[in-house]
Amino acid sequence: MTGHKFEATPNDSPTRGTDAEANANANADADADVDVDADANAGSPAATRLYAILAREARTAVIFRRGPTKQVQLIRWDLRTDTFEHGQWLKGRIYERRCDLSPSGRLLVYFAATNRPPIGSWTAISKPPFLTALALWPKTDSWGGGGIFEDENTLLLNHAPEHDAHGFEPAAGTRLKPGMQVKPCGPWSGRGEDDPINAVLRERAGWRDAEIGEGELGGLRATALYRYSKPRVIEKAGANGRRLQRVLHGVGVQQKPWYALDHRVLDREGTVLVSIPESDWADWDGGDLLFARGGCLYRLSKSRFKAYADQGDAAFQLLHDFSNARFTPMAPTSDALKY
Repeated sequence: MTGHKFEATPNDSPTRGTDAEANANANADADADVDVDADANAGSPAATRLYAILAREARTAVIFRRGPTKQVQLIRWDLRTDTFEHGQWLKGRIYERRCDLSPSGRLLVYFAATNRPPIGSWTAISKPPFLTALALWPKTDSWGGGGIFEDENTLLLNHAPEHDAHGFEPAAGTRLKPGMQVKPCGPWSGRGEDDPINAVLRERAGWRDAEIGEGELGGLRATALYRYSKPRVIEKAGANGRRLQRVLHGVGVQQKPWYALDHRVLDREGTVLVSIPESDWADWDGGDLLFARGGCLYRLSKSRFKAYADQGDAAFQLLHDFSNARFTPMAPTSDALKY
């Protein structure tokens, strides 16, 4: 078995750069996701955004490192040692909130787009930290896409069944792992953008609505697609009665990342223990807090929460600064080309 010919290297058509704005009228959420604060300013360094997915049954994770806007690197993270394996890059867009890891963390399903022929967008299964497709399903737009691993051998593919004449058969030259089955991703399969699939993934991971928020859509010349006057808050329970909250202030806000987020940790009485403004991602690893901000990945161990009260940000352990990484072609290993 060899991987699909469309690999995450600059020599293949889907990765020779992209015009992510091409589908903006059809899919403003997905394709307008640009970091105006850095990418649009000549001479300024591109903002680096990090988003991680933790495996459900193993101490491993993947990180999507984005920056400039149209370049993404996949990184494998060993949570036992906080070491990182830097993987392949894509010159295009990966919609990280529509991606998932298999329970073991061995396989990744991701949705990507370059909006260039021969395949403008696609969902694929790969072996982190490689993006080379073992199984691939082409798409022509940025609606839906991606998927959810129901278990190690069942993929819920976020494509519309009525648009797939081959019953979710992967593209020629790719195949599923023996014994793997593919099903539609619920009654809304292939519809929506980051939601509803991301809402399902959040719920599975233990996130719950805390405050629904209040806001309004921006007009044609507004500085935000949607701005909250009262933030939307979701939360995830941690150890010792602590709660991690994700605070959403707006979507598509100028001079901000697409999702304008803060994170914070509260105790069981509702007192704020840790505040992490302008952070891109956060989650629990046991009782430890993990979060990403400014292109850097941090850990606050459960034993250091009291230290934060006195030391502030100095209590955070910097795991790695990814901001200086640059696009580097990488061929897949032989192991990345087989299940």
